[in-house]
Amino acid sequence: MARMTSSSRPLLNRRLAEFGTTIFAEMSALALSTGSINLGQGFPDTDGPEEIREAAVRALRDGRGNQYPPGPGVPELRTAIAAHQERRYGLAYDPDTEVLVTAGATEAIAATLLALLEPGDEVIALEPYYDSYAACIAMAGGTRVPVTLRPHEGSFRLDLDELRAAVTDRTRLLLINTPHNPTGTVLTRAELAAIAELAVERDLLVVTDEVYEHLVFDDAEHLPLATFPGMRERTVTIGSAGKSFSFTGWKVGWVTSAPGLVTAVRSAKQYLTYVSSGPFQYAVAEALTLPDRYFTAIREDMLAKRDLLATGLAEAGFEVFRPAGTYFITTDIRPLGESDGFAFCRALPERAGVVAIPNAVFYDHREAGAPFVRFAFCKRTEVLEEAAKRLRAM
Repeated sequence: MARMTSSSRPLLNRRLAEFGTTIFAEMSALALSTGSINLGQGFPDTDGPEEIREAAVRALRDGRGNQYPPGPGVPELRTAIAAHQERRYGLAYDPDTEVLVTAGATEAIAATLLALLEPGDEVIALEPYYDSYAACIAMAGGTRVPVTLRPHEGSFRLDLDELRAAVTDRTRLLLINTPHNPTGTVLTRAELAAIAELAVERDLLVVTDEVYEHLVFDDAEHLPLATFPGMRERTVTIGSAGKSFSFTGWKVGWVTSAPGLVTAVRSAKQYLTYVSSGPFQYAVAEALTLPDRYFTAIREDMLAKRDLLATGLAEAGFEVFRPAGTYFITTDIRPLGESDGFAFCRALPERAGVVAIPNAVFYDHREAGAPFVRFAFCKRTEVLEEAAKRLRAM
């Protein structure tokens, strides 16, 4: 509990008082203290391509990025980001005015919301949502309005009528995440078209978190919202190298958008980190030019790992929502005779030697997320096999 001053005012800003320590810190500490397999926090346990790691080493040795890089990001990376967006999606961006490099997608989200929101503005976000969304909306003085993805026929789906009904005269922007963490939902072309029509009709800004763009499975397809009619000029698209190249510690993310929106986001970003990840920016520039076979290989590897863990979880008695994207699996614990995800996850390390995350932390409506638990499958195959074995034994 925060110590009180002589005036009895809490030390922590009241906008952040509800958040406290993240569940990821709590569960990762629990994994360490119990020697459990950590399938909670979403980071790979192997590094990405050797040639990209060596590109970072080469940049360090050559003195590129060891001092402050340019505020918008090094030109090589901004050019590579623009080329990636055009090659894969047909989206043409000017590297000088429509691309901004950030300290990971987390800073991109924070800078974007701080730049675009005024106190009292409403932000509609798809619930459950990544925990930094709620904190950043709060820091900007906005009001979050959750629209809940609900389980339906083996996956979590968006109710478009509920989304439309959530828009009011105070709505400033829609915060969309696809592929979606934690549910693994990938929004369809029809759903994205409806979101685009709503945004144009109500003159809303849209922020899209697309960090799992290269991790889509089966028949799912990642379609950037900025490609839809009327959306390029009102959409801030957020990407990241961490999820696509398995270098999450480098913290290299980016924003692409129309010049006015990028300028606004840069105005906030310059007072956060200003710049970051100098040498790594040069390495990520090379990573974005990797051939299509790299992206195919990482997708196929994650697909095999998804199926391995999903099968193990089903055999252990969980109801499994097989994800169409990301590297997370959401499960329902009610078939195990459980209903409280927090209690289940706090007991799981002792019961099975495995750590997971209770999805309720991603909900405003905690009761809606209470029976759901998330597992990460971005781990080595032998680790997932052992985790599945332990869970089946439980």
